[in-house]
Order: sequence, then C-alpha cells, then structure tokens
Amino acid sequence: MSHTDFTNRFAIDPLTAAGFGTDELRSNFLLPPLFVPGRIQLHYTNYDRMIVGGAVPLASELPLETIKPAGTPELLARREMIAVNIGGAGVVTVDGERFEAGTRDMVYAGMGSSVTFASVSADEPAKFYLLSAPAHTRHPARHIGIGDAKRLDLGAQETSNERSIFQFVHPEGVKTCQLVVGMTSLAKGSVWNTMPCHIHDRRMEVYLYFDMAEKTRVFHLFGEPDETRHIIMKNEEAVLSPGWSIHSGAGTANYSFIWAMAGDNVDYTDVDAVAIEDMR
Repeated sequence: MSHTDFTNRFAIDPLTAAGFGTDELRSNFLLPPLFVPGRIQLHYTNYDRMIVGGAVPLASELPLETIKPAGTPELLARREMIAVNIGGAGVVTVDGERFEAGTRDMVYAGMGSSVTFASVSADEPAKFYLLSAPAHTRHPARHIGIGDAKRLDLGAQETSNERSIFQFVHPEGVKTCQLVVGMTSLAKGSVWNTMPCHIHDRRMEVYLYFDMAEKTRVFHLFGEPDETRHIIMKNEEAVLSPGWSIHSGAGTANYSFIWAMAGDNVDYTDVDAVAIEDMR
C-alpha cells in the first residue's frame, strides 16, 4: 500500500503569470500542505525538474517511493535528494546506513539511493522537508548538521533585516550535482528577506517558511522585477520561484525559511541584482 501522494506542477511563463488573479497565483505557485501525518507528499515541478515534498513518519517508517512524473522504477534512480528535518527527532536511512537527524539537520542521499524516513517518537514526529533534482553522478550520503553549515550574519536592526544565513551546501562541504540548500533565520524585530532582491535565470528556487506563530504571515513577493505580485503565506508553506522571478518577502513577525535551488550551477554569487528603484 502506497503512502505517497503527488502532483505535477507545470511551468508558467512571466506573461501568463502577470495576468493571474489571487486564486490562480496561489494554485500555480503555492504548494499544497507538505506535512501530512503518516504520508509523503511530493510535487514534481517543471522548473528545472525540482521535486518538493514532505514526509511525516509516525509509528512506522516511510519508504521513499517513485512517482509517475519521474518515469523511473525508483525515485532517485537518476536523482539526488536532501531531506531537512524541521520537526522532532528523526532518522533517515540511506542504503541501510542510519543518519540521526535532529531539528534543522539535513541528510543528503545521492543518485541511485534507497531511502526511508522514521520518527524517534510518534508523539513528536519528525517533519522532513524533501528536495530532489536530477543528478549526473553519485555522491556519498552525508549528514549535515546545523553546526556544519557555513554561517553568515548579515543585515541590521535599523533596516529590519538582521539575519543569520546557514549554507548547508557549499564548496568546502558536502558535494552535490546541482542541489543548493540553506536556511535563513531572522532576528526578533526583523522581517525582510532578500531585499534588495535579485533573479537568476540559471536556477529556479523554492522557499519554505517556518518558525511562525499561528497568526503570523509572510507577504512573499515574486514576479518579474517590473511586474511584481505577492502571495500571503502561513507557517510551513512552500512557494515556487521560477528563474525569471524575484523571491523576497516581509513578515508580520520574524521567521525562518529554507531556500533551495536547482539549475545550471551551484554558484551562490551568480545572480542578477535588481536595484530597488527599478522595482514596480
């Protein structure tokens, strides 16, 4: 019996997106709930073939299953994956090797891997945020703890963007084919992320917002720099950002978010900056 649900998300061009109303924007760019107890949710996107999902194991472990859009007998037959735990203590098993994953830990599984997810306690289950992209070679499985990440402290209180950036995948650390994943946490009193903004046609990006109170919201900005739109997001929701779109936001309180990219390269600095006076 399958424990996996999936959707196939088709790519939207900027001209079409500019004409969307609120419901159309949300249905095309905001992903459905990712963290469903006892299930794996996978959303296959046609932006650099990124798969975005969530796994919430309870008393039983959940095996990673393939889905029809991938077109392979095993999901990672020609893919790599990173699982980020934002819930209780969990375990990711990759080809029989167990990796304990506390909250904010990541586990990398290379091309061809078999993967299962488990929670240490069903009363406080793990919540694994899943990111997968096509791969061209196999890299070894790795646990990437929050302490292993490259940390950058940026911004300032007076500009409401004091934040800590954790680069989990970087040149001195774990090797991937094209997945780049990190996390940003905003200090209390800070609400802005990725402003001034940028685009990068070479890579798509997806944001997962979390660490938010029930009634906290983030006004996520996207679209072409001179034709911006917004989506209002709540805790543990993810939004897709095509390569032609900005990806920025402001919250009603501080929050954290996980950002992930896939595309032509893994160079953090390969972006096209947008001057704030050019935004519309």
